[in-house]
Amino acid sequence: MTRALPGRVPSRLPVRLLVLAAITVPAFAEPAPPTGEWNFIALLDGKPIGQHRFSVTGQGDERKVVSEANFAVKFLGISVYRYGHKATEQWRDNCLTALNSTTDDDGTPQSVRADQNDATLKGCVMSFAYWNPAIQTQTRLLNAQTGRLESVQVKRIGSSSVEVRGKPVEATEFHITGAANPIAIWYSARGEWLGLDSTVAGGRKLSYRLQ
Repeated sequence: MTRALPGRVPSRLPVRLLVLAAITVPAFAEPAPPTGEWNFIALLDGKPIGQHRFSVTGQGDERKVVSEANFAVKFLGISVYRYGHKATEQWRDNCLTALNSTTDDDGTPQSVRADQNDATLKGCVMSFAYWNPAIQTQTRLLNAQTGRLESVQVKRIGSSSVEVRGKPVEATEFHITGAANPIAIWYSARGEWLGLDSTVAGGRKLSYRLQ
């Protein structure tokens, strides 16, 4: 991942957070932002390297989102890259109103703090909030690791399948391009986020699979 986001995906080593950190489901009427928990195993070229967890709570049009990622890439049993990221976001409807994040990118610290008084959150801005199907219509997303707005294109690819808890599940696939790392995302027929793939540094594949 390039110093970026698991809002997005880390990019220095083979991994960079896809915070990692959004899309709208096909031809559905736009629902209220969801609540719940998403626990993903993170894989690099098919091998487990850690986890990324998302918790979304709230009532009415208010949401609090806490995401936490921890990755460790090993070679011959020796850790060659570590990545940690935690972000707390406040939302009203589909608009981000506050962000506080910290990142340890293999020993390089990074932090972002923003609220509605900051230019980056003026108007209605979304982060790489893959949990919220409403981001299919977005043309820019806030990188929760760097604090930068990134221009993106989101495209519905069509029906596909993705592995969920060890079994293939029918899903709708979307692609996010324009950011440093191209991203493929899968949603269920009900709009639940099921998985994610991204090409990161060295042409390697970072994947999230729902546990």
